[in-house]
Amino acid sequence: MDYKARYWNKTNDGRVQCHLCPRLCTLSEGQRGFCFVRQNIDNELILTTYGRSSGFCLDPIEKKPLNHFLPGTSILSFGTAGCNLGCKFCQNWDISKSKEFDRLTDEATPEAIAQAAKRLGAKSIAFTYNDPVIFAEYAIDTAIECHKLGIKTVAVTAGYITPEARGEFYQHMDAANVDLKGFTEDFYNKITLSHLQPVLDTLIYLKKETKVWFEITNLMIPGLNDSKQETADMCQWIMDHLGPDVPLHFTAFHPDYKILDRPDTPIKTLLEARDISVAKGIHYVYTGNVHDKTGSSTYCPNCKKLLIQRDWFELGEYNLENNICKFCDHEIVGIFETVPGHWGAKRVPVYL
Repeated sequence: MDYKARYWNKTNDGRVQCHLCPRLCTLSEGQRGFCFVRQNIDNELILTTYGRSSGFCLDPIEKKPLNHFLPGTSILSFGTAGCNLGCKFCQNWDISKSKEFDRLTDEATPEAIAQAAKRLGAKSIAFTYNDPVIFAEYAIDTAIECHKLGIKTVAVTAGYITPEARGEFYQHMDAANVDLKGFTEDFYNKITLSHLQPVLDTLIYLKKETKVWFEITNLMIPGLNDSKQETADMCQWIMDHLGPDVPLHFTAFHPDYKILDRPDTPIKTLLEARDISVAKGIHYVYTGNVHDKTGSSTYCPNCKKLLIQRDWFELGEYNLENNICKFCDHEIVGIFETVPGHWGAKRVPVYL
């Protein structure tokens, strides 16, 4: 259903201006924003995808990826359509770049989604597949209903949101994975059609002004954002502004959408990035989209022993008691339960 959006104003020349993301799209009657899903209808800004989803699925929480948030549990994932970035490497481009609303086959109210998560035994719900920033009102309303039932909420996002909107948005999120797509303005401008600084501002905001648990993902694209110097610069910035305890995931690129001329990321690149990060002082660094038991497992930053063993999304050895290392009593940051979940690697489509 069409839903009157928040975060906008009417302009003096009869248009409406969206304040949700840094694009600040100014729209004439009938015009849609860059994201395609926010539209000027009768001189009001309307979210045209409220209550409509591209599908629901039960995933392992580690797939988001989140390694320090309720390990081993299932999460009910869903998204809508559209995106406020223009990433040329998008791996969900059929959803995020969709302008065909008939793809949104599942209609569900926030209440129905929360009830489904409870019924299915999911510990949390993920707003994902496309960026939840552009369906913020739907995500917030769903989060409110989830919290009523004890279901936690996760935003999988590029972090491209205005200071005006991010306070309310993250007020309703328990966790987030923020995709830091590169660490140069040139990469952001040319490859994602956006800017780096608003994403860095979001990361600092999450760390300094919220209690949201968050982790960072960096997709490494050969020849575009994978240089050792860029990785070192990014890790130094993380240390300087966020500290050593924000988990960092380096994930492998596979050719998709408009970038088909680059090879898969060699695992050597991910391992080198992990080594650079550890040398900079970051405590929890992971590799993803490759089979690497060591790189996907969690180790104690104090005694260096194995805490959570992972093989793809399957948990093995588990040496945490709540947030405490069993070997040296060092406190491990994150949201952990006394007993980990046993969902494993299953991916189960769900029909509400």
